[in-house]
Amino acid sequence: MDDPTASSPETDLSGTVRDRHAAMHHEIRQRICLLHYPPGMRLSETALAEEFGTSRTPLRRVLARLEDEGLVQSRHGVGTLVTDADITELAQVYRLRVELTELTGRLDPVMPDAAFLARLDQLIARGAEIMASGTPHEFTQFDIDVFQTLLELTANLPLRQTLERLYFQTKRIWLRTAMDAQLDLRAEFRIFQHELEAISLALHSGDLEAVAHIQRAHISMSFKRLQQQGDQTGPASDLI
Repeated sequence: MDDPTASSPETDLSGTVRDRHAAMHHEIRQRICLLHYPPGMRLSETALAEEFGTSRTPLRRVLARLEDEGLVQSRHGVGTLVTDADITELAQVYRLRVELTELTGRLDPVMPDAAFLARLDQLIARGAEIMASGTPHEFTQFDIDVFQTLLELTANLPLRQTLERLYFQTKRIWLRTAMDAQLDLRAEFRIFQHELEAISLALHSGDLEAVAHIQRAHISMSFKRLQQQGDQTGPASDLI
């Protein structure tokens, strides 16, 4: 497994105070969603503050934001614990994601420029490599990168913030299921790669509503596959 204390390439702790807070939030959230910080793990404020070179006060603000997002929970006398992700409890979140994603093609859509299309082509090439020999962790990081890239196709800030919050609440479910060998990884990779290629075709045609429909279908079908795994293997709490 990757070193959970190693900062991701996107993490930059320089800049303004706000930028540093955002970088800490991004990095800790990534570690939670990639299960480097598994459910039930206690996060040490002292260790994190030392790692990020900050005092405990700004770190506590970051942890409070993560708690508001449902990724950690503060318990009196215990500390800050990483929460679990249960498909039954988060079913409504998934259904809301399905409905809101369709709005990205209609609310303040942003037509992609050549630079965006080039980035998407790079992601598709990266996806082809993952489809051949990728791991569940690599695929999850890839999915996160794709999600955050496609989120740029709407300029509606409240919609973007809501979708991002809901996405990271549910992201761990797929990885937990895949790590338990309950999904056909090659099939999952192929499905996602085909969806990306369809999104690329829609973007080159300038059809942002079609892109939103493809994303909506992706979330809906992914959720259904996870539910089916839960039905086959027992209660969702046992599954993940």
